[in-house]
Amino acid sequence: MLWLFPLMAFLGSAVLMLLEPGVIEQLIAGEVEGQKLGAELLLAGALIDISVPLVMAFLSLTLKDSASRWLNIIVGGIYAVLEFITLLEQVANPKAYSIVLLVAAVVALVLIVWFAWKSKQKA
Repeated sequence: MLWLFPLMAFLGSAVLMLLEPGVIEQLIAGEVEGQKLGAELLLAGALIDISVPLVMAFLSLTLKDSASRWLNIIVGGIYAVLEFITLLEQVANPKAYSIVLLVAAVVALVLIVWFAWKSKQKA
């Protein structure tokens, strides 16, 4: 369940960003926040921000306990660091909705790692 938090935070942030003045015009022009939109950027977003959390939610339920714990610790830790870096970048150009959603994502990812580590200790 916690793997759905970063996914929903990303999707919520994307939807709210579309409501900002000028963003739709930037998208039509082929860029957003100074980055040129291209197939590579869209593929990276599809893989990193959408597919991995969905796959991890599935694998967390279907893998054996030991494999699930280690995968959640490793992937959750990597994602927590990446989201925290993104959060730090947002502080330079603060948007309240983005910061709130990124904090929620980081907290969920830290909880994923913590619960996986804690369950490892019980085994």
